[in-house]
Amino acid sequence: QGLRQISQRTISTASRRQFENRVPEKQKLFQEDNGIPVHLKGGVMDALLYRVTMGLTVFGKANTKIFMLWYNFQHATV
Repeated sequence: QGLRQISQRTISTASRRQFENRVPEKQKLFQEDNGIPVHLKGGVMDALLYRVTMGLTVFGKANTKIFMLWYNFQHATV
């Protein structure tokens, strides 16, 4: 009985909150020719995300190279 009632309900979008369409203002911001790279045009959070990502990438690459050198020297001495 309960399953039948759930399956017969229609999905309504009227109860959802309506959000303002901000696409045109974002397009204007990102298409503006002001010399700032597109990956930094979003502001402080974009700059922070970029720096954290680059830091993790450099750390990971350095860590991988250190591990490879350590691993090679471990097997060379055996």
